This record gives sequence, structure tokens and C-alpha cells, in this order.
Amino acid sequence: MEHGSQREPASLNRLAARATTHCLTGCAIGEVLGVVIGTALGWSTAATIFLAIVLAFVFGYALTVWPLVGSGMALGAALWLALVADTLSITIMEIVDNAILLVIPGAMEAGLADPLFWGSLAVALAIAWLVAFPVNRWLIGRGRGHAVIHGRHD
Repeated sequence: MEHGSQREPASLNRLAARATTHCLTGCAIGEVLGVVIGTALGWSTAATIFLAIVLAFVFGYALTVWPLVGSGMALGAALWLALVADTLSITIMEIVDNAILLVIPGAMEAGLADPLFWGSLAVALAIAWLVAFPVNRWLIGRGRGHAVIHGRHD
């Protein structure tokens, strides 16, 4: 166990970083798409954020479900695994990135051609990754979160 314990934190950090990046990818696709659609259509801040959150969950779960179903897993089982593996991470990312968008002056009012719009989104998503990483690391270290998905591949 001593040999494994020296490598375990690095391996756990690597797995948590991959899981967090995977989660961020789905969240970012949904978040950006939702904010772009809401902004382009002139929706209110609340409606835009609601759409962004819904799409973040849809894309976040889809990026987990798609490869599982592609490998032969039943859709219901894949959806259940995605819910178990991704819900906390996506929730944290959505709370953090939307809170940051709300506190950056002018971020939600900026137009699509405004660097403030894209810069705010980038900063918000980067901070969301930093906040979600230790949570994912903690979950994986306890055999939860993305560890459940990776356990299916063993």
C-alpha cells in the first residue's frame, strides 16, 4: 500500500482533473449556447440564465450518456449513471459560473460582439472549474462521482 499511496494522490488528481474538464465541457457548451440564445433574443437575465442552466445539464449529461450507450449500455442505465456521476459537479459549476456572471458589472447586458460578454463567460467557467475540482476529487476518492463511470470500464 505504501507504493500505491505515493502514486495515489497524483492519479486521483489526474482523474479528478479529467472528470472536472469533462463536466466543464458539457456545462460550457450548454452555458454558452444558453447565454448566446438569450442575449441574441433580448431575453431577461433570469430567462437567459434559466436556459443556460437547463442546457448545461442537458449537454453535461449527454456527454456522459452518449459514450455509455455507444458501448452497449441501456439508455436507462446510462442516464442513471450520468445522474449519479455528474449532478453535483454540474450543479456546483452552474451556481458558480452564473453567480460570477451576475456580479461582473455589465456581463449580462453585454452584446455578443462585446469582449466583456466572452471574457466574463471565460472567467466564470474557469473559476467554476477551480471550485468543482476539489469536489470531484473528494467524490472520486470515495468511489463516487466519475469513479462510478470509470468503474464501469474496468
